[in-house]
Amino acid sequence: MTTTFKALLERRITIETTPSAVWNVIRDIRRMPQWSPQVVSVKLRDPDGEIRLGSTFTNLNHLGELEWITHGEVVRYVSEQEIAFRIAENYAIWSFSISADGAATTVLTQRRETPDGISQFSLELTESHLGGHQAFTELLEAGMEQTLTAIKACAES
Repeated sequence: MTTTFKALLERRITIETTPSAVWNVIRDIRRMPQWSPQVVSVKLRDPDGEIRLGSTFTNLNHLGELEWITHGEVVRYVSEQEIAFRIAENYAIWSFSISADGAATTVLTQRRETPDGISQFSLELTESHLGGHQAFTELLEAGMEQTLTAIKACAES
């Protein structure tokens, strides 16, 4: 069986505040459960709690009653510009990047990139437990839109 997947998922939103204000919201990945419909919790492994390049963490995710754990590492961290993390179980790199769009307007972009493909383990689990790859991709894209909308509400408040 050959499973195809989208190599890049991407969504953008315009936020009516400064890039610095948006960065102050998104730079702490432990806040993902506030925004993402799939993430239940994020626990840093670093005892000092600082998020930086190389920080590692564990996510608890859910879909309905199904729960699973993933392990991430921050692979890009450029203050007030971008944070990206790679998920060990599926090889995906998730990122948030910020660009100014005027003096007090920001464009926030969320991406899921798969430069190394998706792990066979993840492909098989997606097919057997998450409704198949097409359905799960559609769910991820809808979740990205929910996440960005929630971040926008938080940053603008």
